[in-house]
Amino acid sequence: MANNEPLIITGKDEMRRWSRSARSKGRTIGLVPTMGYLHDGHLSLIHESQKHAHHTVDGGFGEGTRGDGETVSCVENGGAGHETWVRVEKLEAGLCGKSRPVFFRGVATVVAKLFNIVEPDVAVFGKKDYQQWRIIQRMVRDLDFGIKVIGSDLVRDEDGLAKSSRNVRLSAYEREKALSISKSLLSAKFAAEHNQVDFKELRDSVVRAIQEAGGKVDYAEIVDQQSLEVVEEINRPAVFCVAAWFGNVRLIDNMEINL
Repeated sequence: MANNEPLIITGKDEMRRWSRSARSKGRTIGLVPTMGYLHDGHLSLIHESQKHAHHTVDGGFGEGTRGDGETVSCVENGGAGHETWVRVEKLEAGLCGKSRPVFFRGVATVVAKLFNIVEPDVAVFGKKDYQQWRIIQRMVRDLDFGIKVIGSDLVRDEDGLAKSSRNVRLSAYEREKALSISKSLLSAKFAAEHNQVDFKELRDSVVRAIQEAGGKVDYAEIVDQQSLEVVEEINRPAVFCVAAWFGNVRLIDNMEINL
C-alpha cells in the first residue's frame, strides 16, 4: 500500500461510497474494529490487515457504548431507540459473559453495523479478546457475511503483560503484581503441553498465583478453542482464559494450549 496520509471518514454514506469505489477498482478492504486509544496491540492488528488487503479501515468505537450493550451510538449518533440486537447465545454465555450478560450483544451488534457500513473483505480481531474473536467468527458464519475473520496473536509488553489501553491505569505496584497473570498462564501452558499436572491443579495454580499477588479473580477457565465450553480434561486444543482485578482495573489474558 502507498504511504499516504490517512483518510478520515466520519459519515456512513461517505464510508460506503469510498468502500464501493475502492472495490470497483479491484481493491480489497480490511477492517480493524478498535476500542480505546491506539497502542502497539492495535497497531499490530492494522499491520496484520495490511498483509491481506490493499486498504485498511480502523473502525474505532468508544468503550462507553460497548460496555453495557445499551447503545450503538459509536457508529450512529442518536442510537436511542435502537431495538435490533445480534446475539450469539452459546458463545457469549460464559467467561466475560457471566458477569457482563449484555456485553457481547453490544459487541456483535456494533461489529455487524460496521460490517454493513464498511463492507470489508477481511476483518482482524486480536486474540487477547478471545471470546469476542470467536463470537464474531460465528456471527459471520451464521449470518453469511462475505468476510474473512482473522485472529491476530496477542501482543505483550516486554515484561509479559498483555497490551491493553487499561494498563496505564495500573500503578507501578499493581502492574508488577499483575504480571502474575501471564507468568502463571505460561507455567500452566507448559505443564499442560508436557502432561506434568492434572487438570484441577492446573486451574488452581493460576488462581492461587493471582490471589497471592493481591488480585481478585473474576474467572479462570480452560475451554475448548472453538466452542468455548469448559473442558474436563485437556485432550484437544484448548485455551486458558483469565480475567482478574488489580486495584480498580480489570485485566483479561489467555494462552492457547495445543497438544
